[in-house]
Parts: sequence; C-alpha cells; structure tokens
Amino acid sequence: MHKISKEQISEDFKLIQDHICKELELGDGKAQFIEDLWDRELGGGGRTRIIKDGNIIAKGGVAFSAVHGPTPEKILKKLKLEQADFYATGVSIVIHPDSPLVPIIHMNIRYFEMSNGTYWFGGGIDLTPHYVDLEDAKYFHTELKSTCDQFNKDFYPKFKEWADNYFYIAHRNETRGIGGIFFDRLTATDENDFASTFDFVKSIGYIFPKIYRYFMAKNALLPFNDEHRKWQALRRGRYVEFNLVWDAGTKFGLDTNGRTESILMSMPPQAEWEYMNIPEEGTAEAKTLEYLKKGIDWLSL
Repeated sequence: MHKISKEQISEDFKLIQDHICKELELGDGKAQFIEDLWDRELGGGGRTRIIKDGNIIAKGGVAFSAVHGPTPEKILKKLKLEQADFYATGVSIVIHPDSPLVPIIHMNIRYFEMSNGTYWFGGGIDLTPHYVDLEDAKYFHTELKSTCDQFNKDFYPKFKEWADNYFYIAHRNETRGIGGIFFDRLTATDENDFASTFDFVKSIGYIFPKIYRYFMAKNALLPFNDEHRKWQALRRGRYVEFNLVWDAGTKFGLDTNGRTESILMSMPPQAEWEYMNIPEEGTAEAKTLEYLKKGIDWLSL
C-alpha cells in the first residue's frame, strides 16, 4: 500500500508537536508548556501539553496521541466499517488567548489505519475571532490557500467549503468563526501520492505557528475594555456548544474510551451564557455576527 509506516507517521507528528510548542512559547514570551504523559488502557497513549496564564495565551493545549486496539462498535457503525483493529495518531491544538482581540485557533492533523488495509488522513485548521477583522480574515485564508495550492489547486476551495459546513453551529444558525479548511478520509492512489498527501497534512501542522504568531504579535497589545471581555465570554460559550454538541473529534475520542482530560482540553478557561443576548445594531459585536455565515469569499473582501 505505502512505504511510510504508521509508526513513522506518529514520529513525524511528534516533531510537529515539538515545533509548535517551541514557537508558541517564543510568541508568548512568558508561559511554558507542562507535559502530561498518559497511557490508554486498551492500547497506546500520548503526551498532552498544556500552557496557561501567559502574556498572550490564557489557556491552550497541544496534544499528541497514538492509540490502537479493537475498533469500538460505535465507530464501526458510524463510519460504516468492517470489524478490524485500528490505529489512530494525530496532533490536536486549541489556543484560547487572554485578549478578546486575539482570535481562538484550532488545528488537527490525524491518520487512521485498520488492520484490514483501510486508512485515511484527516485534519483542518480554523479561526474563531471574537471580533471579525476583515484584514485578519484575508491574511488567514490567503496563507491557507497558498499552502494548499502547493499540493493541489482544488484543495483550498474544496476544503474551505468543507470547513464552512463542518464548523457550523446548526442550533444557532451561525458558523463557529471564519472557517478555514477541513478534510477527512483522504487516501492515495500509490506510494508517491501517499507521501505527497502526508506532506500536505504535515504542511498544515507547520503553517499553524506561523499564522498564530502573526496574530499574537499583531493583536495582543491592542487596547480593549469590559464590553470586549463580556463579548469574549459569550463567544467562548458558543465554542463550548460546538465542541460538545457537534464536534466529531470529541465524539470519536469519547467513543474510543480516550482520555477525557485530553479530549476536553479544548474548553476555554471561562465562558458565559446570557439569555437572548442581541447586540445593538451597528456595534462591532453585531457586525461580527453578520460575518458568521457560510460561503464568504474572505480573499476578495
């Protein structure tokens, strides 16, 4: 099928975790990651790294895992797979900044393989600003398109639409943020294509710190007030709603008896809910809600 083993894929993912943690520490300038090594009783384990109370980062996690064993019945039914052992490895990241003017960011890259030969890559990266800034949105999507175009010109439009549909809070009729790219069940036609697909997946991992350090440097020192803080807490609440109700990664982790603390590291340090919060027309908060929609061409705004 391919020459790159699942063990090698895991090792490359570990290197990406190392690189991202180093870059985020440099960007923050204060906080450092604390590593928690863990084992999965049914097979495998991982290393979850948590950062908090920094100059810029309020709470964040960069988690690596490689787990294996019999595929749970829930997963077989949901993914319509035949019974076989599985191996799943990946890196997952969520960063919640202190400033309401620095966006929340998420990234995930993963590989799934079964003992019967079934395999695929998945992943994505998306941005959730508390306040939508069109210049920031254009930068983010331009970087993603440039990365995708190095591998396939069809990737960005296809995966951007996929992200719009995936990162959607259906019960709120709004997107979680300004999207990004999302892909799943990517396979290859031959060994060379497999290597190229893996290179694409890794490129998403390596572009992550460049993108986020840009926002850390650009926005962290911008002034904000109590109203900004209040809105940030409400938008964090929306983030929680998506992750607990709609996120497939959260469900997969829990359904495979994954480590709950690592799965739920994506939650913000604090969040709030307010009954019928409707921003006044013309405010920055109201304008942000206008952009939480599918299908926006951020590159042309």
